Amino acid sequence: MNLYFILMLTCLLGFTACNSQNIQNTYNVNALIPTPKIGKTVPHLSNHLWYIFQDSKNRYWFGSDGEGVFCFDGKTIINYSTSDGLSSNRIRQILEDSAGNMFFSTLAEIHKFDGKTMSTLHPIKSTDWKLKKNDLWFNKLGKANEDGVYRYDGKNLYNLKFPKHYLEDAITKPGIHSFFSPYDVYCIYKDRQGAIWFGTSVLGACRFDGKTVKWMYERDLTIVPEGGTFGIRSIFEDKNGFYWICNTSQKFVFDFEKTLKSDRLQYSKVPGIGKAEDFGGEASIYFSYILEDQEGNIWLTTWAQGVFKYDGKKITNYIIKENNKMVNLISMYKDKNANLWLGTPNNGVYKFNGHSFERFNPEF
Repeated sequence: MNLYFILMLTCLLGFTACNSQNIQNTYNVNALIPTPKIGKTVPHLSNHLWYIFQDSKNRYWFGSDGEGVFCFDGKTIINYSTSDGLSSNRIRQILEDSAGNMFFSTLAEIHKFDGKTMSTLHPIKSTDWKLKKNDLWFNKLGKANEDGVYRYDGKNLYNLKFPKHYLEDAITKPGIHSFFSPYDVYCIYKDRQGAIWFGTSVLGACRFDGKTVKWMYERDLTIVPEGGTFGIRSIFEDKNGFYWICNTSQKFVFDFEKTLKSDRLQYSKVPGIGKAEDFGGEASIYFSYILEDQEGNIWLTTWAQGVFKYDGKKITNYIIKENNKMVNLISMYKDKNANLWLGTPNNGVYKFNGHSFERFNPEF
């Protein structure tokens, strides 16, 4: 090997080594740049916590009306707000997908949070109603001119307009109006057959079975005796197949075979539960949330009368007070350990201790 070739080879190897080192150095420098963290660690929860959700990592998420969302992992509370990418601090829904991504429906937009980045889901207007197992369904209760719901299929968010209710003109022309748009959605519920129900502010409830959307309307489910609009705030199918909708005066038995041949939901009514002595002098109560616990007890949440438990025979009323004043209640939630939680407009959240509901205050 001649001297010239040796010199050229040495230079080439040196250049390659230097270039490789520069590339490696550049990579290491970039690797040291951390992903910007979002969210702010706070010492306590907000008072205005409407909704509760427990995720797959056993963290609790609390949706507030005005201060964004709070995450409590048992040690730390982190608050996510408009400073972190939310379009509004007024949270209306909290959900999680099968991959562990969190979703927040706000009074403005719907957001996806993968633990690092808060992104906005931009809805696509659509009339193509579909029903898939892993779909997430959203509403934006209180936003003006809402006339449908939102379905997220893992890739796209679709804004689906409801088909016109068969009584829309008859109901709205006399001047029956609520705080929200007539088709605005109060509640979303999946029944035991896998169909999705939607309770609206004025026009009753509808059920989507994967093929068609069909409606029902009962005046006493929407209009309270005093004349105000209550709306369909809660729909629930118990273990016996009875449907509970809005008030305790009756339960519903739906015939989905007959419904297939009709343009609307077909059903019959059976007597509800309780009497005036159970409900403070009222013949029945209107409830905003309902669930069934591990023992089959039915729990009903009211705005200003506390919580009622029905064990199949007896009705027990749990009064929630703060400074000798009744606490108004927004929502109820059952976590993975069957613990019951209450969301409130002004008093934080409450957790059932087996005997009563007590204010939840994480201590560090």
